[in-house]
Amino acid sequence: MCLKGRSTGMINTSTGLELDYLFHPGSIALAGASRDPAKRGNELIRGLLEAGYKGKIYPINPGAAEINGLPAYPSVSAVPGPVDYVISIVPVQAAKALAEECAAKGVKAIQFYTAGFSESGDPAMKKLEEEIVAIARGAGMRVIGPNCVGIYCPESGMVFHLGASREPGPVGFISQSGGNSEDLVWAAPTRGVYFSKAISFGNASDLNETDFLEYLVHDPATRVITGYLEGFKGGRRFVEQLGKAQGKKPVIILKGGRTEAGTRAVASHTGSLAGAARVWDALCHQYGVIQVCSLDELLDMAVAFQYMKTPKGRRVAIIGSGGGASVQAADDCETYGCPVPRLPEEARAELRTFTSEVGRFFSNPLDSPTRGWAPEQFERAIRIVLGQPEMDFLIVFIGMDITLFHHEGKKIRDRTSEALIQAAGRVSKPIVVVLKSGGTLEGCQAVLEQQAKLVEAGLPVYPSLPRAVSAASRLIQWHERAASQRAGG
Repeated sequence: MCLKGRSTGMINTSTGLELDYLFHPGSIALAGASRDPAKRGNELIRGLLEAGYKGKIYPINPGAAEINGLPAYPSVSAVPGPVDYVISIVPVQAAKALAEECAAKGVKAIQFYTAGFSESGDPAMKKLEEEIVAIARGAGMRVIGPNCVGIYCPESGMVFHLGASREPGPVGFISQSGGNSEDLVWAAPTRGVYFSKAISFGNASDLNETDFLEYLVHDPATRVITGYLEGFKGGRRFVEQLGKAQGKKPVIILKGGRTEAGTRAVASHTGSLAGAARVWDALCHQYGVIQVCSLDELLDMAVAFQYMKTPKGRRVAIIGSGGGASVQAADDCETYGCPVPRLPEEARAELRTFTSEVGRFFSNPLDSPTRGWAPEQFERAIRIVLGQPEMDFLIVFIGMDITLFHHEGKKIRDRTSEALIQAAGRVSKPIVVVLKSGGTLEGCQAVLEQQAKLVEAGLPVYPSLPRAVSAASRLIQWHERAASQRAGG
């Protein structure tokens, strides 16, 4: 691949992975390191150590001889060995001098956590940002940011913050928002979602959304691409990368600045131009980009692509507890384009042979016993339901609250999860799980406990049926489109 006209003004002859060195630097210097554990300049060093970063870490602080057990240096130029990557937390007034020092040292990339540049709206700060990029380009050094939290790569031990998961996964994330990046990295592991790389690039003064999209499109460790974007600097090359991902890797994007108020907020956040919503909508439609409206929805889609087997069709079977909830579940599925066929009489008759609760539904949705089936009964019910040719996939919704104050509540919850895990391993059709809670502390704890077991077993888990069926429907739509493209449709 040979692409020209890069947004940075430089010629790009990349193979798509030219930025790989950013995610595996041999050494990192932290300019603005602090001895105060409450400050970010200390926390980032502890985060790298905790995450098992294996390269050299150089704290830069002219007033310290040692920070977190590591020798500190008064400047980047005073570091005795080569420095591949610099994280800047210095005040904006010191940023240009730091860039000049890094250029002279031969640093490969500098990430400016430092804010207060073009996003401030101050013409002088915009000019300063441009001058720093010019210094970097003159030295062959790349700039991430400013106004960003940088790179998260569990494989190499690069992290945004303390406590970040060290487990790598198949999801890549690019973001103009540092806060959204940190929030997603915190939340995703509870749903079983782990990252190959996550990149917060802020103002995109040099490296931008297109550079990182191109990298993830070609990165063999990334199977699902997600992002939060406010504006675009890559233009035509961004569209080209969407074309390369189309039908091969799903691209899931939360777009900021879709309204007038959002556009104003974007301008003050990263200094980007949000772009016309209609243009973005048309682009997503043309290239099969999955648009989402929140980080929760983005995470829902990542769960679907990571854990859900691809259904052969849209017809859904539903197993749950409660008449009203079952009616609403059927309505939700139909609303999202997933028909709810009636169970054949033969299947209903077989189900009646091993359950006897009065008033239960034996159609579709199928009403499960209030206190749960024994594992072998639940597994049998699932096999009967998914054995019907009319059914393409199954959604099981389970309310936690009804079991909380039962003397065998935990046993009921555990055996229900056990049955789901056993059944999922013995049927070929997809199973999606909804764990519901009314919001009590006990209910939320029960959800997290069972969710951890189910996720560990490879089942997709959602907090509500509308979110589950929406994700499943869009997963099916993406695969339908990909299959059509492969067939030349």
